[in-house]
Order: sequence, then C-alpha cells, then structure tokens
Amino acid sequence: MEKVKERQSYVHFHGAPTKGKILMVASSPSVSKQTGWPIGFWAAELTHPLRVFQEAGYEVELVSTEGGKLEMDGYSNPTDSSGYSAHDVISLGYLQKPEFTAMLTNTKKLTAVNVADYVAIFLVGGQGPMYTFRGNKELEKLFVSFYEAGKPSAAVCHSTTLLLEAKKSNGELLVKGKTWTGFADAEEEFADQAVGMKIQPYRIESEARKISGTNFKVAAPFSSYAITDGNLVTGQQQNSGAAAAEMVVELLGK
Repeated sequence: MEKVKERQSYVHFHGAPTKGKILMVASSPSVSKQTGWPIGFWAAELTHPLRVFQEAGYEVELVSTEGGKLEMDGYSNPTDSSGYSAHDVISLGYLQKPEFTAMLTNTKKLTAVNVADYVAIFLVGGQGPMYTFRGNKELEKLFVSFYEAGKPSAAVCHSTTLLLEAKKSNGELLVKGKTWTGFADAEEEFADQAVGMKIQPYRIESEARKISGTNFKVAAPFSSYAITDGNLVTGQQQNSGAAAAEMVVELLGK
C-alpha cells in the first residue's frame, strides 16, 4: 500500500484568530556616505518574509530605527527604471495593497515596543542597515532581549551587521559559538562591479571572519541560504528572506 502523506497549510484570512505577532525591524531612510545614494530597506527582504508569516497565520508589525516613513532601496523596487528587481512579483503585489503602503508610512520607533507582545523578531536588510544598524545600541538591546527570552531572532542580508557587535547580557558576543551567515564578500564584489564603485563602507563577511570563536558560513552567491542555530536564524541575502522566515515559523511551531 502507498504511504499516505498529508500536509496542512494555514492561510490567515481576515477574522481568523492570529497565532501571535512577529516584529519586523527596518532601517529608516538614510544617505550612504560611500555613494551619496538615498538608502533604506530592501523590498524583497520585507515582502517575502511578510508573505510567509501572514500565510502561516501570524500578524506582523513593522517598526524602524527612527520611526516615521520608510523608503525602499531604489534597485529593490520592482517598478524602478533600472529593472533590477522587475522579477519580484511578490513586492509588486504588496505595492498594490493600501495596507502595505500604510505600513510603510508611519512606523513606530523600535524603542516604543514591548518584547512581551511579540513571538519573534526579524531584521529586514537593505543598504540602510550598514549605517543605521551597526553599533545601534537600542537595536542591539532589543534583539538580544528577544534572543535571551528564547524567542526566534532572525536577521538577513546586510541586517546581520548588527551581529558583528551585539552582546548578550553576560558581555559575550551573541554570535560566540554560533554558526551564522550574512551578505557575502563575493556578492559585494558582484554589486561593486555592476555599478562601477565600492558601494559599502565595509564588508560583513570580512568583519565576521575577524571574530574568533564564531562560525560564519556562506553559500554560492545569491543562492537562497539560511541557517538556524538554536533560536538564532540568519539569511545570506535578499533571496534568503523567505527561507529564513520559514525557519522562524518552524521554530515557533515547536
């Protein structure tokens, strides 16, 4: 006899009970000191995980480093004239939704949240975090609070820059003894070649390799790659957001 396989998926419809609230944190708009470009968050790193969370029955709240209106990186906008992210139909779909536009219009500042109200935290990447997340003590404190409460704590792409300095309450680096990933040097190289200049002020992989007692791993450039180590979840770049979000959902289901 054939073995019966069953899989149940949960789609969150309006009025259905929520399984809890996930906090997503994005960079407020900034300007790159390196390129002079306006920078913010990467669209797919918000929309792809958002879709995973909503389809799994979770509510999502988006906050930012300074509060207020958010801006996506130009290259990440599927309607941008560069055509760089024209393939991103998920972001395109969300851009048609008034609720999504409203979500970006007036965010709370990350210091205005209470960790107890959420089941997990997910840091959205983009070019902004390289300036607005690195060394951000308020965000480090928030992320560590989730992590030390045993809640799934996720970061993808350039948002993993936070992990270069974030320390637990005992003073040890959060990534000590951990296996994790983030934007790879090979990917930075590719991006720099594409635009003909050095885009980022430093490289996450190069910095992570200087930390002793941690295991930073990368997969093939721009492949979907995410790692779970305990309740820390990390994703390599914009193509890894959904995979990282699925790992968060998996941890929440345990």
